[in-house]
Amino acid sequence: MHRDWASAASRILPVLCILVVVIVTWFAASVPMNWRQAEALAGDHASWTDVATATQSLERPLLPTPAQVAADMVTTLVGYPITSPRSLLHHALVTAWESLLGFIISLAAGILLAIGIVHIRTLDRALMPWLVASQAIPVLAVAPMVVVVLGSIGLTGIVPKALIAGWLSFFPVTTGMVKGLRSSDVVQRDLLCTYNATTAQIFAKLNWPSSMAFLFPAMKVAAPLALVGAIVAELPTGAQAGLGARLLTGSYYGLTLQIWSALLMAALLAVLAIGLVDGAQALLVRSRGGRL
Repeated sequence: MHRDWASAASRILPVLCILVVVIVTWFAASVPMNWRQAEALAGDHASWTDVATATQSLERPLLPTPAQVAADMVTTLVGYPITSPRSLLHHALVTAWESLLGFIISLAAGILLAIGIVHIRTLDRALMPWLVASQAIPVLAVAPMVVVVLGSIGLTGIVPKALIAGWLSFFPVTTGMVKGLRSSDVVQRDLLCTYNATTAQIFAKLNWPSSMAFLFPAMKVAAPLALVGAIVAELPTGAQAGLGARLLTGSYYGLTLQIWSALLMAALLAVLAIGLVDGAQALLVRSRGGRL
């Protein structure tokens, strides 16, 4: 038990130290960033301490303080019904659902492509260059075209955004699985061949279990990318809900608190996604009798 606590502390303390440094730096940076605006509101005869204090409580600051962003998040999370367009939780759930569907699409497509690439040499030579080239195309340029094309055949709403999220996140899954499926031990493969194992049996007993060590790190990369893809897909499509729509509305009306709250919520969703992948990996390891 003591060892478990020590291990947890060794992982959490560095993160907390970085968080403290970020918050302190954030507070310090908000003073010069908001100084002119606070000075204009405070008047000519205000002391510098009054102006410095005013920089921390502006209604529309250039750089909101962590306290202001936290207060705005609490207000928008619990202060409105979940169905209200003013509810941050409503927008977060919309984006999370789009990201989840996109992640599932990327996981299925990536695994199937990786299996084909590993077992069919023609696909390896034909697909891998195109997979690499696909990641060089800016997703912000592709998103409107995907929405228009899919809308012309009747696919609207969440489907185009999920496809864009899946397109942005399938590459790490594919490359990770290709590396994982090719990482199996040659000696173990030869041993299975001496037992007259079929290709399907070798895949199920050796290649697939070996690939898990590469799949989960790839999923940790793909999950936040799916979130980014969903948010980017909401920006040029005129979405009425989602964190991307909230960011766009905040930029139109100069609502910096709304922008920062949406950004922080997106970061929390990314951390949650990585945590869920970590949890799934831990369950898999323990089901096989291993220890993390």
